[in-house]
Amino acid sequence: MNKNPKTEIKKVNLQEKLNLFSAHWSPKIVGELNGQFVKIAKLQGEFIMHEHANEDELFYVIQGELFIELTDSTLHLRAGEFVIIPKGTAHKPYAPQEVSVLLFEPVSTLNTGEAKNHLTQSDLERL
Repeated sequence: MNKNPKTEIKKVNLQEKLNLFSAHWSPKIVGELNGQFVKIAKLQGEFIMHEHANEDELFYVIQGELFIELTDSTLHLRAGEFVIIPKGTAHKPYAPQEVSVLLFEPVSTLNTGEAKNHLTQSDLERL
């Protein structure tokens, strides 16, 4: 039973939400819990090497393939796989072909971490 009458409980269809946008590297908020955002994004091409000083970051591949370059190796994630990048870890996501991902990270997480540039998204849209 929902003890908070102000909270609407509803399911989220990720594919329906992904169909609402086409921009790459522009995360959208699809949920929030315990100080964490659940985000979806479409990625293609290269991002920048960056790190998050205070936040861990989860990347879950919904469709496609994602590569995440680390300082000493490269991770290759396929649909249905996820990885948690610990805070303070330099990483650079890239995707030769479009990939759809779900991100789970603290509300305070900025997509470019400590590196602010034209790819920085600070005011995210809620879908």
